[in-house]
Formats: sequence, structure tokens, C-alpha cells
Amino acid sequence: MTIQPECIGCIAAQSRRVCDAIHADETLSGEITRYVDGKLEEADFSLSPPVLAAPLYEAMARIAGKYDLYDEQKCQATAQAREYLPYLRETIESAEDPLTALLKTAVVGNVIDLAAEVSFDLHDAINSVFDTPFALDDSHALHQALQNAKTLLYIGDNTGEHIFDALVIEKLSTLYPGCAITYAVRGNPIINDVTMKEAREAGFERYCSLCDSGVPTPGFVYELATQEARSLFDTADLILAKGMGNYECMTPQRRKGIAFLLKVKCSVVAASLGQNIGDIVCKFD
Repeated sequence: MTIQPECIGCIAAQSRRVCDAIHADETLSGEITRYVDGKLEEADFSLSPPVLAAPLYEAMARIAGKYDLYDEQKCQATAQAREYLPYLRETIESAEDPLTALLKTAVVGNVIDLAAEVSFDLHDAINSVFDTPFALDDSHALHQALQNAKTLLYIGDNTGEHIFDALVIEKLSTLYPGCAITYAVRGNPIINDVTMKEAREAGFERYCSLCDSGVPTPGFVYELATQEARSLFDTADLILAKGMGNYECMTPQRRKGIAFLLKVKCSVVAASLGQNIGDIVCKFD
């Protein structure tokens, strides 16, 4: 997907949220927002929104003198997500349709997005998502593909929701024991996306292999990925990509066999998918 006019205002608003997140004073806030606003005036509309945003976040971190802009919020989101693990585990284990329960669990975590224009309440999200059907539902086709798959590349999104991803992968390994799973993370801190640090702390290596994708963008960009990540992307029987950033960066698709799992949070992605803001989506091609 390429930048739309609405994306400019969204990214500008993200810079204001960064200032709030790092408790920037008036001088620092002004320096950050002026820089971002100036760069957005020169925006290249041939880029995807995450690719445009990435260097702006790098610049904001540099101006602020802070390596990980959202380190505090990432720790809070992780702790909050852990509190719901017993409930989600019980919900999955008692479900009549285990795969749908797993996919819903993955989507629940996708509300933890500090770049989105919408706020989130994890408690409310959990209660609502399990009672809400997928607006775009390719889960049956995904189930059929998983039964025959030997390898799955699971591309993560945000910190906090990665706790739910670990539970999903644990249960996928039980449902589809013949499928080897690799979890791919971002190459360095960008917004609140999951990196190798958070994945290792969450114990992913108990259930799957880990891959540092090398990408510095809030979405998987093939051209910026490491050789290992590209090889996994090219050869995996299936890919499961979480969140809007991955959808934006991977559309149009380079290959078949990609499942996009996300909650629609903006009008641009809603229009691309033919859905509404707030819908949950399981799109598999």
C-alpha cells in the first residue's frame, strides 16, 4: 500500500503521542514536531506508511536522546497482557473451534498499538472480540492449509500482543505438530513493535524458532530484511502476518500463502480491505 493523504495527518499525530510518551518538555516537543512536520511536507507518496514513518521515528529518538522511545509503555503492555493469559488459555482449551479461538486470541492483542489513532482497553477488547465474527473470514481455508504445512513463518507486530502470540504459537504447535514455526521480530526498536529482546524474555524459544528480520520499519519490508528472513519468507509453506503495519508493507503480496490477521484501525486500511474501522480480519490468499 502507498501513502494516502490521510496518512500524513496520522503520522503527524504520532509525533505528538511520542512527545507525551517520553514526557518531553515544551522545547523538546517543539523540536520533534517541527522536524516531523517539515519532513511530512516532502513526503514521498510512492512509499508505504510504515516505510515513511520509520526514519521519522529514528530521528525522533535521536533528537530525544532515547534509544527506545516506548520502552516504558512496552513494559506496561507486556505486564498487562500477562494478566490475561490464564483466561485466554482457558478460553482456547474449552473452545469448540480451537483454531478460531487462537486467531481471535491473536487479534485481541492487536489492539495494543501505540501508533494507531484509536485508544485501547484490553479488558473490553477481549470481551468483545470473542463475540465478534471476522468481517473477512478465510479461517477455514487457513485451517486446510495448516493441516498440510510443514513450515510457518509468523511475523509479529507489537510488544504486549507478543505475549498472546506466544500462547497462540504454543497451541498451534499442538494442533499442527508437523508444522515447524518461526517467529520473526523487528530489527530494532520502532514504535512499540516487538524485537528479539522482548521475544526472548517471553520464552518463545520453548515453542518455536526466532528470527531477527532486520527490518527497521513497523511492518515487514522484504527489501530491508536480512538474508535469513528473506529465505524464510520465500520458502515457508505459510506466512501469518500480524497487524496493519505488516499488511501495509506486504500489499500487494510478493507470493501466495499469506494470512493477514488484524483489527482495522484506520480508513486507509479499511478501504483497501473493503471493511470498516473496528472490524477484525482473517485474510488468506
